[in-house]
Amino acid sequence: MTQWTSAVGPAQLARQLQAQQPRPAGPGTRKPPAYRALADGIRLLVLEGRVPVAARLPAERELALALSVSRTTVAAAYEALRAEGFLESRRGAGSWTAVPAGNPLPARGLEPLPPESLGSMIDLGCAALPAPEPWLSRAFQGALEELPPYAHTHGDYPAGLPALRQTLADRYTERGIPTMPEQIMVTTGAMGAIDAICHLFAGRGERIAVESPSYANILQLMREAGSRLVPVAMAERLSGWDLPRWRQVLRDAAPRLAYVVADFHNPTGALADEDQRRRLVDAARSAGTVLVVDETMSELYLDEGLEMPRPVCAFDPAGSTVLTVGSASKAFWAGMRIGWVRAAPDVIRSLVAARAYADLGTPVLEQLAVNWLMRTGGWTEAVALRRAQARDNRDALVAAVRRELPDWEFEVPRGGLTLWVRTGGLSGSRLAEVGERVGVRVPSGPRFGVDGAFEGYVRLPFTVGGAVADEAAVRLAAATRLVAAGAVAGTAEPPRTFVA
Repeated sequence: MTQWTSAVGPAQLARQLQAQQPRPAGPGTRKPPAYRALADGIRLLVLEGRVPVAARLPAERELALALSVSRTTVAAAYEALRAEGFLESRRGAGSWTAVPAGNPLPARGLEPLPPESLGSMIDLGCAALPAPEPWLSRAFQGALEELPPYAHTHGDYPAGLPALRQTLADRYTERGIPTMPEQIMVTTGAMGAIDAICHLFAGRGERIAVESPSYANILQLMREAGSRLVPVAMAERLSGWDLPRWRQVLRDAAPRLAYVVADFHNPTGALADEDQRRRLVDAARSAGTVLVVDETMSELYLDEGLEMPRPVCAFDPAGSTVLTVGSASKAFWAGMRIGWVRAAPDVIRSLVAARAYADLGTPVLEQLAVNWLMRTGGWTEAVALRRAQARDNRDALVAAVRRELPDWEFEVPRGGLTLWVRTGGLSGSRLAEVGERVGVRVPSGPRFGVDGAFEGYVRLPFTVGGAVADEAAVRLAAATRLVAAGAVAGTAEPPRTFVA
């Protein structure tokens, strides 16, 4: 990392440091020097993603005033962080956070294991459930009945089938956002939609602001497109976005795009409220940043009586600032690779024109199947089945983890498919490595961060329930004991932990 992409103010950093809970000292343990405690506190904030990597830290004098300590203490703490690889500095540019070169930085996304390769492995790597039958079969039966007229055409629909574009537009209109078919482009999954948006709006070297943590596969897609990711930490305790941080990043970093998940954020499960949505749209519009909103989880509310906020695009109905991405893959089935973009008509035309050099279009039969589901009411019933299954799995997984791993910390989300877990001070990367040895596959926290953050976390999906959830927690507990004992590649766990 050669330069900073965001900044942390002295008052903000002081609040975060003062909010850390001191770890109880063992008998006979001496209190560390003030500079060492300060360095450890900043290092912890970086590893947990609460201060992004490549964030410029306050000048020594400013932080000393905010913390009511001497400048010498801050200077010594910064020097210790530089020596450990957690800080880089350059004369005239200041100091910014980093991670040591030797830290494991998973660069790939999350790939599900092929079903034939599972064996006795419990795969918690992929947040996807089996198809909600009989609706998958019925949808394709209906699609086959409607296919003959299309079989007499060229079958090339770069913007999507007109019938499905109309159906999707009608669904937005029913949600209170008047939408024309000309504002819809059908894509090959949400990944296809975001890939098209990134290529149109953010060339190589352009900055894209992302939530920290964020969805691993999208982060990797953006890295491979040559984008420079600017992480923005989430607010605490599933409370959505930290708007002061977002305003600061949008103002200081001037990213071309910003990517957010407003509804049951992946991986944390956070749900942004209406005020946060309105304020983020206003901030993006003022900064000239295009806001890409992933609403693939929006229908997966799990708690009864939960009143969902209006979609983010309700605060930008013309679609000039907000590009909304939806998909059938999360709410219905991952094998149904149908996604869509809602935006202003001129943006849709540009996306469609650029598609000639990408995938050309989306399979017709799958589009007909999704259209059949949405037009006949099958979609509503299938998603209700999906919610019930995810709710049962969530409750079973939460109970099993609390029983087998009482030191692990998490907030239970009210929807979505994932649980974001702090692992009691152990390395998430090492837990993932050892987990595969004991028969459970789990993604580590750094996959969801930028440049090594969230080492003390793992993500657990709501994809297993009942006895399988119980067994998954038992195997994770076994992996935890092995990691705590230093049984990874013959090395002991570092003496410092990653939890406040």
